[in-house]
Amino acid sequence: MKKIQVKTGREELNDITGQVQAAVTEAGLEDGLCHLFCPHTTCALAINENADPSVKSDVLAGLAKVIDDAYPYRHGEGNSPAHIKSVLTGPSLTVFVEDGRLQLGTWQGLYLCEYDGPRSRQVWIKTSVT
Repeated sequence: MKKIQVKTGREELNDITGQVQAAVTEAGLEDGLCHLFCPHTTCALAINENADPSVKSDVLAGLAKVIDDAYPYRHGEGNSPAHIKSVLTGPSLTVFVEDGRLQLGTWQGLYLCEYDGPRSRQVWIKTSVT
């Protein structure tokens, strides 16, 4: 298993596609699966467009509109909106690998979604042959 570190800001989507591809290359995987896991409760993983940078801000704005920061949450830390956003986006992804390359759509990239930063986060990567 490979662990990558990602330094984050307050709330952002961090493109980790290059780091994950590097881990696949380092593992020597030609054909199989790349499993990603985020071991944190206030950030998550997602696959989405990485060509237009405004998509990242639109995703964050949309989540902010759906998840009300002013709601009277009972969680004492004050970061309940971050927990809810991470539940919606999820802690794990699996991507096919063929010919040593992540099989993503033309405009797709892999993101660590930070909802309660700034922090130093980890993404765990495990590859397997199918």
